[in-house]
Amino acid sequence: MATLSGSTLPSRLCIPRISLRSLAAISLLAAGCGAGLESASTSNPLAVTGPSFVVGTDAPLAGVTSFSVQVQSLNAITATGTSVPLLSGTPTVDFARFNGLQTLLDMNNVPVGTYSSISITLGPATIGYLQTGSGAPTIQTMAATLTTSTVTYTLANPLIITQNGSPAGIHLDFNLAKSIQVSRGQITGSVTPTFAVRAVGPNDSDAYLDDFDAGVVSVNASAQTFVIQGPHGRNFTVNVTGNTDWENNENFSSLTSSSIVAISGTLDRADATIDADDIAILSQNGFYADGQVTYVTPASGPASSFDLYVRALLPANTGLTLGQIAQVNLTGSENFYIRRMRNPLTQFLFNSSLLLPGQAVAIGGPASGAANPQAVTTKRVVLRHWGYNGTVVPGSVSTANGTFQMQVSGFAGLLIPQTVTVYTTGNTSFRTGLTGMGGVSAVPPSVNVRAVGLLLKDPTSGQTVLLARYVDELN
Repeated sequence: MATLSGSTLPSRLCIPRISLRSLAAISLLAAGCGAGLESASTSNPLAVTGPSFVVGTDAPLAGVTSFSVQVQSLNAITATGTSVPLLSGTPTVDFARFNGLQTLLDMNNVPVGTYSSISITLGPATIGYLQTGSGAPTIQTMAATLTTSTVTYTLANPLIITQNGSPAGIHLDFNLAKSIQVSRGQITGSVTPTFAVRAVGPNDSDAYLDDFDAGVVSVNASAQTFVIQGPHGRNFTVNVTGNTDWENNENFSSLTSSSIVAISGTLDRADATIDADDIAILSQNGFYADGQVTYVTPASGPASSFDLYVRALLPANTGLTLGQIAQVNLTGSENFYIRRMRNPLTQFLFNSSLLLPGQAVAIGGPASGAANPQAVTTKRVVLRHWGYNGTVVPGSVSTANGTFQMQVSGFAGLLIPQTVTVYTTGNTSFRTGLTGMGGVSAVPPSVNVRAVGLLLKDPTSGQTVLLARYVDELN
């Protein structure tokens, strides 16, 4: 059994959400790496189809860095027993990759019809967890044993797929805390897959893509569109308009076939393309890695290197390994950016002197510089939004200032033992029952919250702060 590095388990956690929705000819699946999924189906391949897509997010169990499992099938079933696949291929999904953010993963045609239940079949799985102690943290892995491989859920409201109608879909909430079994503070390796499943409508906020990372394949300047290739090899067309924001003073002309981008936006209802409202270029050199800073050297002053727990990787044939830690070397010539903060002053908020364990970052550079996982070179370091779970410090809520303090738990809590001050603004969204700072004041000390945003080191005081984009109540 694996000890959770002294961390305590929360009583409940809101864990991975994978949303499936219908949109003209698509189906997507959250997070992870791997190819597509082959799924037995009793549907007619010549049947009329309608669109379906999957958007994913999650929240990690304390100490658990990854729960990677092969999704062998994800099927929608009619009242008469007809089963149709919502995914293609058998992707390996890391249900602990995202936390409070939604991403696009895959798309497929889905036959039109009314579906009353969802069946999910899982295959081989592994659990990764953070081992802390003296020195830099390390990642340990163990094989998972599923108590059941197939789970089926009846929908309270059916999923209705139409050929030309508005998008509809399924929202899956995979609960790591309930699924991964723990005995006396230790991971046993036993997993009982536990989902919450519901149908969602076209105007649901779950339809928004917070972050979709992909490599640029081609650029059409006259049409103001470009084609990207997602993590499972599928191509998507991205539409750019005058309302699309570009990060870091870049623009459409900055795109090349060596660019790797992060896109926020929505799926276009008419043609299943992506309407981008925000685009950040993560790399101009054909390589990027995304994950969590676990260790910074030295701990103060300009960093000469930092350790990165790798959650995402393009291309996959470098020396880095998903689910492991790489050492990123810094020379002082790197460019530091902050996602969704288009202001030249960001260089004073995030640079080599302001790196923190627990920060979510993406690095970009030449693929040749990532051949050695112990000496990765990079040209760009981008601070990104991520969800931090924890509890509100009693008496710390200031509705006047829009701030509260939280004690972070989970995987990030092992990296951030200090209390974090959370700042909210008029643009912060309060979700899952919270309506504002007054709702945060009413959250009991035993109830978990999640602040999704940017983790920063205050350049003046050195204190850890979090600029919140979302605030959720998890219990």
